[in-house]
Amino acid sequence: MSILKKITEWIKENNEMSLTIISGLMIIAGFILNTQNNGLAIPIFIIAFILGGYHSFLNAYHDLVDEKKLNVDVLMIAAAVGASIIGYWAEGALLIFIFSLAESLEAMSMAKTSEAITELMKVTPNTARKYTENGNILEVETADLKVGDRLQVRKGEAIPIDGVLDVEAAVVNEAAITGEPLAVTKYQGDEVIGGTINEEAAFDMIVTVEDQNTLFSKIIRMVEEAQDSPSKADSKIQQIEDTYVKIVLFSVPLFIILMPLVFSWTWEEAFYRGMVLLTVASPCALVASVAPANLSAISRSARNGILFKGGDVIDRTTDVKAVVFDKTGTLTKGQPEVVESFYHNKEDKNLIDRLVVSAETSSTHPIAAAFLNAYPTISPIALDALQDITGKGFEFKYEGKTWRIGNRSFALNENGKLAISKSENEQVIQKESEGKTVIFVSKEGQFQAFYALADQLKPGAKRTIDLLHELGVQTVMLTGDEARTAQFIAKEIGIDDVRSNLLPQDKASIIKELQETYGSIAMVGDGINDAPALATSNVGFALGSGTDVAMETADIVLIQDDLEQIPFSLAISKHTRRLVMQNIVFSVSVIVLLIISNLLQVINLPLGVIGHEGSTILVILNSLRLLRYRK
Repeated sequence: MSILKKITEWIKENNEMSLTIISGLMIIAGFILNTQNNGLAIPIFIIAFILGGYHSFLNAYHDLVDEKKLNVDVLMIAAAVGASIIGYWAEGALLIFIFSLAESLEAMSMAKTSEAITELMKVTPNTARKYTENGNILEVETADLKVGDRLQVRKGEAIPIDGVLDVEAAVVNEAAITGEPLAVTKYQGDEVIGGTINEEAAFDMIVTVEDQNTLFSKIIRMVEEAQDSPSKADSKIQQIEDTYVKIVLFSVPLFIILMPLVFSWTWEEAFYRGMVLLTVASPCALVASVAPANLSAISRSARNGILFKGGDVIDRTTDVKAVVFDKTGTLTKGQPEVVESFYHNKEDKNLIDRLVVSAETSSTHPIAAAFLNAYPTISPIALDALQDITGKGFEFKYEGKTWRIGNRSFALNENGKLAISKSENEQVIQKESEGKTVIFVSKEGQFQAFYALADQLKPGAKRTIDLLHELGVQTVMLTGDEARTAQFIAKEIGIDDVRSNLLPQDKASIIKELQETYGSIAMVGDGINDAPALATSNVGFALGSGTDVAMETADIVLIQDDLEQIPFSLAISKHTRRLVMQNIVFSVSVIVLLIISNLLQVINLPLGVIGHEGSTILVILNSLRLLRYRK
């Protein structure tokens, strides 16, 4: 791309800053002409005034006519016009230039905070390769795709839209969603997500949603809505801006009238000092104290896979005193895994494993899936009279003997004779005390083996709890498990408080109880049954892999299911509040200092403008530090 084309594109994208730069160059030319007593200096200053103040005038007109309110642009334009009336053309143009520069920098900083959306929108391609009725491939707009369309995705391309795989297998990199760098294998009928990458051979897929309902579209809408949702502090400042401007506009004429009487100033000096007051009393820095900080925090979090649904959520997250976790699917993976096995006779291990896999192959129960995942290379063998007894397990015949797989009471015949040795029984009790589910295998009622299954903790669960404790935040776990299982898991990762044996409908009432104990509560969940609790809590966290209901109900969505982003969310919220308070204190202090300096006649209009607009720029730059926040 040529340099000229790049400059042209930059001017189009930064129109306000472009006019500001031209205005600044004309002011320099005006100063040079003024030193030569050239009559063209004043027209040059007027043109600089018009160019630099163009967007400020439009903003003031829009708020005054459409919104029926006054803003800081009115004060700046009035001060510049006033200075020009009494012959301070250079000062008036300079005032507009510096104000316009601050406004342009703020606009560019706002654009910077929107980069999260821009990057997300780049993830999914704008076009897709769609099969026509006669089997040809036609490139079409992604927005025009319909449910049921069949697409081809070539190697290395991003999947254009959500759907299901229509070939035997494919390898997909889902790092954009999960954060995991390793590609995953998908099988026919599995879900594929728009924006993820096809790592190997081309594959076909069937569209299951329209473009506006894809996961990435939902994420983009959430970020856009968040950036349009102000915090309480920002709303309050916006509400008082109109009143503040009216007070300043009323006070300045009064100031001009009274100062010659109080300080024996000339009318010209009083008018000039009135224009300085009009400038330095403007709440530009105060108005910019909150919004850029919140938007920077939202943008930084979005790049980390955290979607805050507005500035008010950042406010509420700052006050969280305890985080409540649903256990299954949140702290744990939500699926049982075979973690240990024990055999009465070790030489029977291969046979027993094969018999178990053969029986479990016929079931779709999560425990069956756990066995099949644990022993993927074992080939099933033929079993006789296989029965799947609901709630108990399997019974079948093998080589004339009756075998059972299931819970203790079903598998073992303990009526009047010892089915399992004392030492073996102690091992079973130990596994059960650790919260594991024990599946027994028996032959003719006698113990042959047991398998210990557990819903494994997610990676990072313990570190998440440790990080929350470092922030001084209490942790609570809610689960439907029995107390012994719940206590074991809680002890393993350091949870402070455990509520067990809960029904789904109990969670919301527990949240209300905890709010009375701790105050502000955050709830983390992933399922439909978590939605009432998420809505009841002060701040709701939903995992991106969870249900749409949970994501819609929650205040914050963790796109990559990374639990460690919860303490990050709390930390960046607290840091944002501290930074906002810094901005507010600094901006108010500068306004007070400049007003006093004006009364003491130690500053002139250019210095007042530099001090006032300089504070605005510093406040904005301070807020932009959040874009680089690291915890």
